[in-house]
This record gives sequence, C-alpha cells and structure tokens, in this order.
Amino acid sequence: MRKGIASLAAFALALSLSVPAWAGAPEPATAEAAKEAVPYQTLTGTITRSDYEQYRQVPFDLPAGVTRVTIRFSYGGKDKKSVIDLGLADPERFRGWSGGSRDHMTLSTEDATPGYLPGPLPAGRWNLILGVPNIREGAQAPFEARIFIDRAPAVTAFEDAPLNPAPGWYRGDLHMHSGNSDGKCLSQKGEKVPCPVYRTVEAAAARGLDFIALTDHNTTAHFDALRGLQGAFDRMLLLPGREVTTFFGHSNVFGPTDFLDFRTLASTYAEAAKWMDAVKAQGGIVSLNHAGAPSGEICMGCGWRIADLPPGTVQAVEVVNGGTMAETGSAESPLQGLGLWRKLLDSGQHVTAIGGSDNHNADIPADKPGAIGTPTTVIYMRNLSTQGFIDGIRSGRAFVDIDGTRNRMIDIWAESESNKIAMGGTLFACRGASVRLVISVKGVSAGIIDLLIDGQKHQLRVNQDRRENVFDWVSDGAQHWISANVRTSDGRLLLVGNPIYVDVCPSSQHLGSDFID
Repeated sequence: MRKGIASLAAFALALSLSVPAWAGAPEPATAEAAKEAVPYQTLTGTITRSDYEQYRQVPFDLPAGVTRVTIRFSYGGKDKKSVIDLGLADPERFRGWSGGSRDHMTLSTEDATPGYLPGPLPAGRWNLILGVPNIREGAQAPFEARIFIDRAPAVTAFEDAPLNPAPGWYRGDLHMHSGNSDGKCLSQKGEKVPCPVYRTVEAAAARGLDFIALTDHNTTAHFDALRGLQGAFDRMLLLPGREVTTFFGHSNVFGPTDFLDFRTLASTYAEAAKWMDAVKAQGGIVSLNHAGAPSGEICMGCGWRIADLPPGTVQAVEVVNGGTMAETGSAESPLQGLGLWRKLLDSGQHVTAIGGSDNHNADIPADKPGAIGTPTTVIYMRNLSTQGFIDGIRSGRAFVDIDGTRNRMIDIWAESESNKIAMGGTLFACRGASVRLVISVKGVSAGIIDLLIDGQKHQLRVNQDRRENVFDWVSDGAQHWISANVRTSDGRLLLVGNPIYVDVCPSSQHLGSDFID
C-alpha cells in the first residue's frame, strides 16, 4: 500500500506540450465521445529510471470559461512492469488521485470521476501528477495525455459508452427522488431519514429496469453520486435528470447538468424561458409533470399553470404519475397529465407521453402504486445511452406500462401504398388514401384496444391468435393524430401508446418519415 503525496516534486521532465487545438474543436461530454474528438492539448513525455519513486508534474493551461475538462491518459512499457499513477491539481488546490486504476477522468462544476473533486474549473496552470512506483533500470515509458474541454454547458452522460449497443425497447422510471430533496427511507434503526442515492439506484436495479432518472427538486447535488455509481450499475443507465420545481408547475429536465435558474416569478413563458431556453440550447428534454394536479396549499406549485408556451418548448408530458395514482387509485384521474397531453396533440404539436413513479421512498414494495418502476416508460432506443434516450424521446416511439411489467408491449404503425410509418412518425396521406393501421400487443390476453383518432375512440378486441390487430381507415386529407391504448376486459387502463401523426398531402416527392423496425 503506497502512501499519499507529501509534496509535489518539481523536477525537469522530458516533456512535449502541444499548442491548443482550434477553438471550435468538438467538445466531448463523455469519455467515449473524447475518443473521437479533437484534443484541446496533447501532453507527451517519457518516464525513465530517474523518475523511480518520484512524483512529476506535467503542466497545462486551461482558458477561462471551461465548463468540463476530460483527460485521457496512456503509456507504454507495461510489458516491462512500468507503472504510472495519476492525479490532478488545479491552480488553487489538489483535485484528486486515481493511482493506476483509471486511464481517464472528467471534472465539471457538478460532477467528477470518482476520486476527483467536482467544482469550478479555474483558468490558469493545471498539473497532471504522475507517480512512478515502478520502472526498471534501462526501461522507458512514453506517455500521452489528451486534454479535452467543454466551453459551454451540454447534455452530459455519466456512462463512458453505451451500456448496450443494440437497438431495441428499454424500460425505465423517469421520476424519482432521493435525500438530496424530499426522498425518505428507513435507517438501520427504522427511522425515516433522507434516502441516499445508492438506495434508490439499488431498488431500481432490483426491479430489473434498464434506465432511471433521479429527479431531485432543483438541485444538481445528486449528479456526482450518479457518476460514481454508474460504473457499478453497468446494466442500468443512470440518466442526468432533475425536477425543475416552480410556483407555477413542475417539469423534469433530462440531459443538462449545469444550474438552471428555476426562480420563475410569474405564470408566463417570458419568465420560464430563463431555464427552458437553456435546456433547448443544450439539446435536453423538458417534460411537464403531474400537469393536472391542483396548486395552492393542497399541492404548492404542482399543477401546470403556464399556458403560453411556444410550440416545441416541451418534448414530453408525464401522462401517468405514480404518486397521483396512489392517491386517486386511477391512471386516468383528471389530476393526471393525459388531458394536457391530448390538448397539445390537438394543437398540432408532437409531444411524447411518458410516465414516472414520482417515488419518494425506495422501500415501497414493488406491487404498490408509487413504487419504483410503477409506472414504467418503455422507449425504443438505438442503444442504451443518454443520447440514445434523448433521441428515443424525441422520436416518439414510446409507451407507458401502467403496472410496470417486464413483458407488456404495444406498438402501432400505419401503412399506405408507399409508406410504413412507426409510432411517433408522420404519414403524409392525400384525401381518399387508404391507410391500414396495425397495432401490435404483447403480454395482454383478452384485452381491449382503444384506437384513438384525434381522441375519438374505436374499440378492438386484442387478437389472441396473432399479435397484430388491424384497422382500415380512409384519409380525409387533413392533419390527425392516431394512438392506441390497451385495457383489461373490465376497462382498467394497462398501456398508453404514443401517436402516429397524419399530415396533409405534400408533393409526390415526400412520402413520409422513415420506418424504424
């Protein structure tokens, strides 16, 4: 066991320091992205026997305005048992040490690789600290450190690479709270205490979820813990999320990790724009939470009261909230978000329906409303990654599983003479065109399908002999949204599907969106 640093020796080192790369270089938010990006600086040098049991400082300069710094380190001579340990210091303080256990690190104001401290990234002279516990006589260990910087806030991922590279349907919970806001769970003595992040993450993993978003109120304090936990939970994606909690409504934000000024003082977009526009600029997702809930003393700020949002401001609506379901006993209570979502669809907007448990206690049993994973949002993603999630929400190919099962599925697509459009896509249909709607249902027997055309219901029995259920429709040449839900035979809602959009007939050159199989 090697002792910590007592002092930083400042000896000459054979070192080459490249000039900064051009200012517009791609700015990686993950270590995986850094592999493909252009470094801001590249540090190279060679460790020799004279460096044995010494600490070397390799300097580099950060400019002002950096929001994240990522370093990827590699060295040779390992076949000769050469070992180089790694640490970092900024102009003002020691920022961390990972020894020989890591080959990269990332630091921002809000989060950092385990072993390193999040916080401001001051401009000036930084030092990569190289410890040399072993190098043989006559051996050389050439090293390279590539420095990447972000100059503006952006969508952040806590994973270094997709947890699963395969496209497919992934299940998760998008609304949960820890002790960083108002989440509680039981201590060893049985007392209710602020629930640590790891307890919520462990409970979600035990439910078999593929992804979760811990969405504590307004704070970013949970992000550093999530980055530290992601490596251990390498089958479940930990998304950067928070619940922007204002006097005039609550919204989940997915993707950005920098501070968002939630201090909205009026029920107008002009006020909310100070955080909503920041999310849009960073490529994140805004989802309105429990929009039908009351406000005032009953539930302070819970209902959505900002009515003048420009189209495109909101990408998703939480149509089923587990906490509301626990209180009302229904996924279709007027206090849920279904009403606002359908109003947005009727206005011509493409907004994705999602669900979330709104869990505030990781110990709630799995079969109870409001438990982690009840309801579950199921999203078709190109891979299991933060960007895959964001792209999946924007695509609209998603549905809500009210009971949070592992096997229920619903999908819908539309077929015309020249097109096949999946859920979330847009079909261009001329007046009089024949359109076949195909609804695929799995995991539900003897159920009922509600096919909704602009909210008007057409009911079909789930076909138990085959998974596909067909409805033929003739276009009137106007815009429509068409979605499908699934109920039990006695009418209880099980699945809420997102729409296919029908648009007016364009020129013959444009036939429709791509179908994703």
